[in-house]
Amino acid sequence: MDQTLSTVLMVVLMIGLMYFLMIRPENKRKKQAQEMRDSLKKGDVITTIGGIIGRIVYIGAETLVIETSEDRVRIELAKWAVSTTGVQTGEQAEPAKKEKKAEEQSEESAPAELPAETEESEKAE
Repeated sequence: MDQTLSTVLMVVLMIGLMYFLMIRPENKRKKQAQEMRDSLKKGDVITTIGGIIGRIVYIGAETLVIETSEDRVRIELAKWAVSTTGVQTGEQAEPAKKEKKAEEQSEESAPAELPAETEESEKAE
């Protein structure tokens, strides 16, 4: 009986842990995404799940129409296809940014050194 009670208790604890670590956060994300989609209004700039950026010109019950460029290209989308409001950017991690800056600085300083080397090689000839 003691073993059965501990086994049942472990199973209940595992299910509770799964709920708090997996199911609940996913439901929160879905709720936030739905609230964002419900709060869309005409004139908002959005990014779709496919990466298309546009300004909303019409909102229907299940769809919306966006204008993607200055030449008035219009696309009708389902509301669920909206990823974010505003323009989504590809943010890099901090170490990658620092490495990129270091590479750019080394590239900028490298051309300044090259002409000096070529002048010395011309004098040697």
